[in-house]
Amino acid sequence: MTSQYKSTDKLSYVLANDYRLLQVMSRFGISLGFGEKTISEVCRQCGVDADTFLTVINYVKNGTDDRPQRVENVSVASVLEYLKRTHSYFLEFLFPNIRFHLLNAIDCSVQNEIAFLVLKFYDEYVEEVRKHMEYEETAVFTYVQKLIDGEIVSIENSQLLSRHHESIELKLKELKNLFMQYYPQKESNEKLNAVIISIYQAEEDLSIHCLVEDNIFVPAVRRLEHLAKTRRTEEKDQQEVLSTSGEELSEREKEIVVCVAKAMSNKEIADALCISVNTVTTHRRNIVRKLQIRSSAGFAIYAIVNKLVTLEEVNI
Repeated sequence: MTSQYKSTDKLSYVLANDYRLLQVMSRFGISLGFGEKTISEVCRQCGVDADTFLTVINYVKNGTDDRPQRVENVSVASVLEYLKRTHSYFLEFLFPNIRFHLLNAIDCSVQNEIAFLVLKFYDEYVEEVRKHMEYEETAVFTYVQKLIDGEIVSIENSQLLSRHHESIELKLKELKNLFMQYYPQKESNEKLNAVIISIYQAEEDLSIHCLVEDNIFVPAVRRLEHLAKTRRTEEKDQQEVLSTSGEELSEREKEIVVCVAKAMSNKEIADALCISVNTVTTHRRNIVRKLQIRSSAGFAIYAIVNKLVTLEEVNI
């Protein structure tokens, strides 16, 4: 099993082992000058969720494999702030900085058509990234913030959280290859080589950013959506329990009867209906009171007679 950084590790030790984690630290709002403090101490001092910080740095450290990570202890709010700072870094610092050094490294005279086209390609690429990140800021991040705030929103919007990074990653790789394959050589290429190296680093950084979004942020938001859906369903059920009068079963109680007739456990019923086990127990208690039926066989017979299930569906 791959080793993991722990909250008791010194932050200076972490950074000494992987320079990329310096950017991660900065995007969590942690500044330099932390001395010999541990990760837990620095996070507490800076108001950063330590579990989320550890999840991200361990993901980057262990190769950022392209698959969803465990996010039970991840704070969606913390990841959201991390991603916003990452966007600011790319748009306000990294891309303008690369362009500045690019202008100093290539011949931008009218006669040099290749240099002109390469610069045009770069500007178009940066604009595409800007639009992509602005979309995330205005649509995705706004939606997620509403979830965090507990607002009632249309949840599980697959389109908002779909993977859509491939094109911006490929274009940066293409830009780098254009220089190496087609830009004419000069006696001294130190400036241009430095720009190409910075593009390599930007390519790696952008790839990590996209993987953190896809495999930490999105699963954490999906989990938050599920919790929100469960909470709302339970609130609705509680209102239904309080408002149900007489001996007639409510629609939810009929669903519970069907599940019991199929020999599902309380836990299985809770998972299937997105409610808690306690809510299932409350519904079953009300059903027993109304129908005076306690056994699974009795539930199955009631369900068949009232055409809630077929004989083939029951499991007695």
